[in-house]
Amino acid sequence: MKTKALFTTAACCALLMPALRANAQDEAVVVEETAVIADVPCKTHYYVDKKDNWFIQLGAGFAVPFVEGRTEQGHREGHLTMNYNAGFGKWFSPYMGWRLVFNGGPLHAERAGHMDKFNYVGANLDFMWDMFNSLGGVNSKRVFSVIPFVGLGGTYTWKFRPSGEIIGRDGHVRSNQWTLPVSAGIQLRFRLCKYVDFFTEARGSFYGDNFNDICEGYPVDINVTLNGGFTVTFGGRDYQQYNPCDYLGYIDNLNGQVNELRGALATTAAALAVAESQLPCPEVAEVTEVQETVEVPLMATVRFTLNSAKISPMEKVNVYNVAEWMKANPGQNVEIRGYADKDTGTSAYNMNLSKRRAQAVYDALVNEYGINPDRLAISAKGSDSQPYNENNWNRIVIFSAE
Repeated sequence: MKTKALFTTAACCALLMPALRANAQDEAVVVEETAVIADVPCKTHYYVDKKDNWFIQLGAGFAVPFVEGRTEQGHREGHLTMNYNAGFGKWFSPYMGWRLVFNGGPLHAERAGHMDKFNYVGANLDFMWDMFNSLGGVNSKRVFSVIPFVGLGGTYTWKFRPSGEIIGRDGHVRSNQWTLPVSAGIQLRFRLCKYVDFFTEARGSFYGDNFNDICEGYPVDINVTLNGGFTVTFGGRDYQQYNPCDYLGYIDNLNGQVNELRGALATTAAALAVAESQLPCPEVAEVTEVQETVEVPLMATVRFTLNSAKISPMEKVNVYNVAEWMKANPGQNVEIRGYADKDTGTSAYNMNLSKRRAQAVYDALVNEYGINPDRLAISAKGSDSQPYNENNWNRIVIFSAE
């Protein structure tokens, strides 16, 4: 730009430099310090991906009903019969989960010297609590776990032999019954591998008095089941985690850079104020402007969670900043260097993970922000090279201007 006003101002400032320096030294430049929040709770948080920790289960065992049936000696007694169950559910945290489980089979209870028989099938929505993860710390590879549960459901009973005694609206003895039980129980889970567990569980279900189509004696009918079987978990029983304190060192480093820039800005503002106080400047001859290219440092990084190559929403802003920097510096190419922490995984696995992290950033720059792929290069460093002493910080992608 060759305007008269610009060169007049430039000449004026050159004439005033001695006074500017003297006054800038006398000015007390105040820089606002940005401190890292010291009271951030350093607690590890866990969460589950939507597609992970779904499971199905299949099992079989025994059922014993405690209903109005009594032996000739007057004891309330049921007999063992086969019981079958199947279900599916999801652990939505390391501590809590839900499942929908179906069970059924024949039931036998002795009454006054003869055997009452009927069939049943039921469905229960259970809420489960992993006691060991809650009390002993989260461990997805724990071999043995104790899981109490409670549930609500519905049960259909039919084929009473002999017939019951409850009369329906049509004046005939009811041939079937619907009941809404409340149940509670405990499951013992044994880990066989990442995807398969063996379980055994006991459940007590509490029904209204019409469960066996007989209303007399005890107001509550009870059915106790003991089952064993296998659980298959899709995606494995793993949990994602993060700790806010992992980012404090990174934030502190950025704060230092911000404060340096604030100091430079405050000094420049003080000098500008001194120069403006000396205006107007005398007119000087017009000179030809010499253009100078000023390079801006590239400081952004992208951090990742454990064993992940997915860019989190919080880190997206750093990818955006790199894209804006490249648009402002069209003559600069950038190398994307991916890393992995050395305390997790093998060297070969980490090399592949670091490459996937660098590729994820590359794809975001090209596909989301329109950066020319010819200006980008990918470099996978794995865990053989660790740019930071803090292990968790090395789950990172670093940019280098070529």
